[in-house]
Amino acid sequence: MPVAEKKTEASNTFTPYEPAAGEEYMNERQLEHFRQLLLDWKQELMEEVDRTVRHLQEDANNYADPADRATQEEGFSLELRTRDRERKLLKKINETIEKIDEDDYGFCEACGIDIGIRRLEARPTATLCVDCKTLAELKEKQLGG
Repeated sequence: MPVAEKKTEASNTFTPYEPAAGEEYMNERQLEHFRQLLLDWKQELMEEVDRTVRHLQEDANNYADPADRATQEEGFSLELRTRDRERKLLKKINETIEKIDEDDYGFCEACGIDIGIRRLEARPTATLCVDCKTLAELKEKQLGG
């Protein structure tokens, strides 16, 4: 894949942000870059919801065979669980867009340092820097979570 295009969970492809020399962290251009990433991601998720609704409506057959019905219901259940996770993700995306609007984006909620442009491009909803996230995961593992 060319350097100019890169895959993330937020978008199929995008152009990575290249800060200018001496550019201030989380300036207006950077905030707009991340706002657009989040809006694109949100749009993709909303399109998935629409596809799911159509699929459930179109494929809702009343099979006579109990095994066929069970298979269909299991498929629907899996699809609905996936959409529920995406619903929660949409909430995080909306909260993150609010943080951008409030000029409170890109800084670790635990220690206050820069999260970093590349980490935010990989996970635009990140609220912790790599060190704090690693520490939180270690604590969770120790507590049996």
